Amino acid sequence: MKPLLLKISILVLTLTVFSLHKPPVQEFQGQAVYFSKTTMDLGRWGARFSEAQKKQIKERMKSQLEKTFVLNFNKEESLFYEEDKLDAMSGATNSWGKNFSAGESYKNVKSNTQIQDQEFYGKQFLVKDKLQPIQWTMGKESKQIGNYMCFKATAIIPTKELTWYTFSWNEIRDMERNQKIADSLKAIGEEPKQEIPMTTVEAWYSPQIPVSHGPLEYWGLPGLILEVSAGTTTMLCSKITLNPEEKVKIEAPSKGKEITKKEYKETIISKMQEFRNNRGRRRRS
Repeated sequence: MKPLLLKISILVLTLTVFSLHKPPVQEFQGQAVYFSKTTMDLGRWGARFSEAQKKQIKERMKSQLEKTFVLNFNKEESLFYEEDKLDAMSGATNSWGKNFSAGESYKNVKSNTQIQDQEFYGKQFLVKDKLQPIQWTMGKESKQIGNYMCFKATAIIPTKELTWYTFSWNEIRDMERNQKIADSLKAIGEEPKQEIPMTTVEAWYSPQIPVSHGPLEYWGLPGLILEVSAGTTTMLCSKITLNPEEKVKIEAPSKGKEITKKEYKETIISKMQEFRNNRGRRRRS
């Protein structure tokens, strides 16, 4: 009996020692690199230029039209940011464009939170909000992107929800024009109809990478989004590294004045209106 007890004791001790020295299970994580390209539409303004001049303008705007981004991710969290590039002509970054570009963005799909670092004319903001709700329509189409089989999904999202950190003078002009129309209709007792501009989004995701992350505001599909097109911009994943030897950095931004997406957009519009009005007064004086 004693030899049997001795064997059992040795077995238990061996298993205990093995469990103590067993290497921890590695957390699933990865890094995806995206190339973004935006088509520039010069519209009526471009009618005055020759084809050679249009080409020159687009070449000068290349740093804003073509960008590289990085997405670090694990099962629940992701961190999305733009790779800094120096302007080939001046050797400096585009400070004007940076005021209206997406800052470092942290998303947590478990807690439904997004925290984004935004800088606007030297002032730091910490934009805290919920993740953009997206009602995806799953398609049957598929295609290969790199080594991954991807499937198509589409969604229609209010444009303002995708462009809350950007700005164009057309926004102010449209807003002021719509306000005048609304005031005129109210004056004659009619209720103004609010038209909400919408953007159609096309995404391609791969279930082979089982996370619900994606670039910019996009997320919520049963696989990593490797390509997404919205408006005039397409983002395509050019490189994926899964479970790298060196752990990827995923930390939420923490500095700046806390604000919501809506409040941040209102701040931009207000400051740009103030800038325009001050410039107008200087011209008249």
